[in-house]
Amino acid sequence: MGGLNFPNSAAMTDDSATPWYRLLNRHHWFVFIMASLAWMFDCLDQQLFNLARDSAMAQFFGKGSPEATKYGGIATAIFVAGWAMGGLIFGTVGDRVGRARMLTITVLMYSLFTGLSAFSKGFVDFAVYRFITGLGVGGVFGLAVALVADTLPDRARPHALGLFQALSAVGNVTAALIAIVVGWMEATQRIRPGSSWSSLFLIGAAPAFLVVFIAWKMKEPEKWVRAREAGQNGGAKMGSYGELLGNERWSGRAWAGLVLCLSGVVGVWGIGFFSPKLIGDVLNRALASEVKPEEIDGYKTIWKGITLMMQNVGAFFGMMTFTKLAGRYGRKPVFAVAFLAALVSTFVCFRFLETRAQIFWMIPLMGFCQMSLFAGYAIYLPELFPVNLRSTGTSFCYNVGRFIAAAGPWTLGYLAVWLAQGSSDAAKLEGFRDACCWMSLIFLVGMAALKFLPETKGRLLPEDEDAAAAAR
Repeated sequence: MGGLNFPNSAAMTDDSATPWYRLLNRHHWFVFIMASLAWMFDCLDQQLFNLARDSAMAQFFGKGSPEATKYGGIATAIFVAGWAMGGLIFGTVGDRVGRARMLTITVLMYSLFTGLSAFSKGFVDFAVYRFITGLGVGGVFGLAVALVADTLPDRARPHALGLFQALSAVGNVTAALIAIVVGWMEATQRIRPGSSWSSLFLIGAAPAFLVVFIAWKMKEPEKWVRAREAGQNGGAKMGSYGELLGNERWSGRAWAGLVLCLSGVVGVWGIGFFSPKLIGDVLNRALASEVKPEEIDGYKTIWKGITLMMQNVGAFFGMMTFTKLAGRYGRKPVFAVAFLAALVSTFVCFRFLETRAQIFWMIPLMGFCQMSLFAGYAIYLPELFPVNLRSTGTSFCYNVGRFIAAAGPWTLGYLAVWLAQGSSDAAKLEGFRDACCWMSLIFLVGMAALKFLPETKGRLLPEDEDAAAAAR
């Protein structure tokens, strides 16, 4: 890579006996914490949408109406499409203009438009707010990962990025706790029945305050600054999709990485995050004989919050386990096992979950297996691309597949209807279960993509490999 032959500015003495976190100075910690908070609150907003979606659609179209189910899938598809577009836009702009500056804009964007979603009067303005929220949500991951990868010491980088991704589960669990509290308030009529969805979105606006701290002190990584200077002096282009997809060295990694991420994204957004629908059917049977009819919606919100919490407790430990194993055995072998585990656990959960008691082991198991993959994405993707393309390449792999993943919820809905043998509630539930089981085969696609990707364990980042080769 011409013009980018310089050492890792964050490099420190590689003493293998020293814990990775002791290699970080105050600036490293500040960058890591701010990036992690931006992503954690991003995930909180994602989950608040999942929790509020069905109630919002019921408000717009009437409880139990076919349109509510149909437009719930469409709203999800619009949100995920915005997410994909935001990743493409802000990934390349982050490489050109700066990761820290763009991270500030994306956090402000998703915070404000999540709050505005609470004031939606109908589906059209709701969909507009969700699309713009998606733009901000989609930009954060690639920017934050590149920021951490370019700032922290090499040996600390994979450990920190694994923890960075695991902390997303904290955002999800926080969303679950918020849902439990709001659901209790609705069940006890402390807030107006049917208003829980708007309360959830208002709470989601809070992360806007984080922007102040990011903008106040966050500096661009020294490595990125040098790369931009080299690019201005005739070196490699910054944030160029032409460079990413036109250069044989990077294009193969970009396309295979896209498929690798597509598998996990469709698995989670097209199947895993529809566990509240499965739980809703289980809860309808259980709560009908336990609470008053007017209290059922509130208690269902509480139990959906509990389900989300269980899913993300499993997710946290899954991502930490992936991080540990990837450091020991390599990225590709652990990915292969994780994809297989995700397939099996998803099938078991959606095929056999029948009672509330099973929520406490089937849901965490599925969360552990499905979400472990996302720690791999945070660790692996920035290792595939050089500093001038790191945010662009990471965002391309992680987000472009969301255009296809956006069709996942839609596909699931139509597949469930097609597989249902009848119009009764029981037949519809069986159709939904069958659709989720068939769609879980998507995890095999991710396993296939591994064949076309390099192992990066123990290797320098691409620009540092080039510098070392030039030095020889």
